[in-house]
Parts: sequence; C-alpha cells; structure tokens
Amino acid sequence: MVEGVGSGSLLQRSVQTMTSTSDAYSEFIGVYNAESTVLGEVSYWIGARLGLRHCSLCDITHGLFTKRAEWQECESALPIPFTTFHINDAPTEVTQAANGRYPVVLGRNQSGIHVVLDADELEMCNGSPQELLNRLQSL
Repeated sequence: MVEGVGSGSLLQRSVQTMTSTSDAYSEFIGVYNAESTVLGEVSYWIGARLGLRHCSLCDITHGLFTKRAEWQECESALPIPFTTFHINDAPTEVTQAANGRYPVVLGRNQSGIHVVLDADELEMCNGSPQELLNRLQSL
C-alpha cells in the first residue's frame, strides 16, 4: 500500500516503481482543454454540463468544483511532480510541446518536453485517476 493512502482508498494495490524509462522524466505536465480565466472556467463548466465541452484530463483530476480526492492520492503516489496548466496559463515551452493538442500529458527530461499521453490516451482512462497513474507508471 502507498504510504499515506488509507485501506479504504481507491488505490487498493501497491503502487509499482516506475520503470527506468520513466525515471528519465523529472516532471509530468498536464494541460487541460480549458482556460483558467473566470469566463473560461464558467464557460467550460456550463459547456461540460450541456455536453458541449469536454476535457478528459479534467474528468480525471476534478469533480464538479474541486480536485478529486482519488486524483490527489494518485498524484502523491508519483515519484515526480505532476504539474497542471490551462491552455492560457501554460509556459511557452509547454504550449510548443503540446502543439495545439489538448488535453495532453507531457514529460520533461534532459532532452526537453515530450508528449507522453495524448487526448485519445487520456480518454481511454475513462475518468479514472488510477488508470492515469497506471499509464504513467508503464512508460
């Protein structure tokens, strides 16, 4: 069991050590398909409720208004930071690496920032923080 994760947690099995390939990453970076402005947040929230807007990374990390507890547990189980941005507040190097494809999870290593999970792969997580964690661990 992961240290700090209770027995009633959704993380019912031990978190595996990440492989040597993903050890090369010093950070994972998630970029939401949404904007961080008040108008952007409200627009996304209403659009998502009406089925007009969608961000599979948002589904994984957030509930209606706040970060999901299950995501916080998975995030703390990662051996490296998982930093998140919205489209409009991401640093230039992050938006360049994303190349207009959102949502996305990028990985930073010595050679730069690279796409590690694209929108389709995030969609296949079906909103599950545990599945995202599994995918990151399998890199």
